[in-house]
Amino acid sequence: MSKLTRLRLSLSRRGVDAFLVTNQYNRLYLSGFSAKDMGIEESAGALLILPRERYLLTDGRFTAQAEEECPGWPVVVYKKGLAQGIKEVFAAAQVRSLGYEPKFVSCEVLDSIKKALPGADLIPLKGIVERMRREKGPDEVDMIKKAVQAAERVMDHVWRSIRPGQTEKEIAFKILKGLYEESDGPSFPPIVASGPNSALPHAEPTDRKIKAGEPIIIDFGAIYKGYCSDMTRTLFAGDRPDDFFARLYKIVAKAKEKAQRVIRAGLPAREADLAARSEIKAAGYEKEFVHSLGHGVGLAVHEAPALSARNRKMLRKGNVVTVEPGIYIPGRGGIRLEDMIVVTERGSAILNSNKWYYQDILH
Repeated sequence: MSKLTRLRLSLSRRGVDAFLVTNQYNRLYLSGFSAKDMGIEESAGALLILPRERYLLTDGRFTAQAEEECPGWPVVVYKKGLAQGIKEVFAAAQVRSLGYEPKFVSCEVLDSIKKALPGADLIPLKGIVERMRREKGPDEVDMIKKAVQAAERVMDHVWRSIRPGQTEKEIAFKILKGLYEESDGPSFPPIVASGPNSALPHAEPTDRKIKAGEPIIIDFGAIYKGYCSDMTRTLFAGDRPDDFFARLYKIVAKAKEKAQRVIRAGLPAREADLAARSEIKAAGYEKEFVHSLGHGVGLAVHEAPALSARNRKMLRKGNVVTVEPGIYIPGRGGIRLEDMIVVTERGSAILNSNKWYYQDILH
């Protein structure tokens, strides 16, 4: 069953005539239109899905790209804003209700649509396409794996080049350069956090110079044909870690391995988080594991399903998720390790290689 057929069946069950797609990843998933939005205030366009027709609405900046990337999608070029483009289609199609993505339509745009379609019912539909995206097909998994492999080639180069005295920004620059050489670019701004900065899970690279033996959390991902990867390694420049960080490293690695062993289709997502969290709690660092275990990855680097203690939904075959436990000691440093895995009926398959692990610490 095609993506559009599945979507139309879902809309029909809800009694909705038409659906406006404004999330850039949902737009790409359904149509192949790869243009990026510059935030919610500057959209590259939208899709309008009707019971039998489909349209790609955009402005003059993206007309040629839309026509090239989306054969079979009539392109409606609006000159006076998205609402007027929708009005043109509605006038011809005679539909009465319009579903929209409430997280991805600003109040201003929604108000303009209401004025353009005074007789239409506007119905918020949350997560309708995102739910379709959760389970990846073999082709999607293959593209994600290629994004993983591209990131690993970059990590291999960076790992070999790290020396005490380099700054976090210098390493981040090498990562960005490598990602554009090996892939379509970064899936998110890279994290390079050394010493005390590694206690900040989402630290940004600074001019801090790296010292021998201290932890360096490196977290980045690549994009391949629209699909993302996300990986984290904790490295130690020019030396082995001291006993304190060697112990933390082993705890985090054991927590990660424990979670990966339990993951399978049919498992409540929270159980994976709790498996890792129990290992860290037993070691006395429960309060220092300050985020959930992981998240889905696909066209967006953060998408469903969440491996969170709050998520009781079942994992399904084809989910691609990160497993990334961490321990963060304020003022001193942290350890995080992250691999990507695909959920299978009987378990899971790791998409990463086992490079850059300190095997002498783990065994």
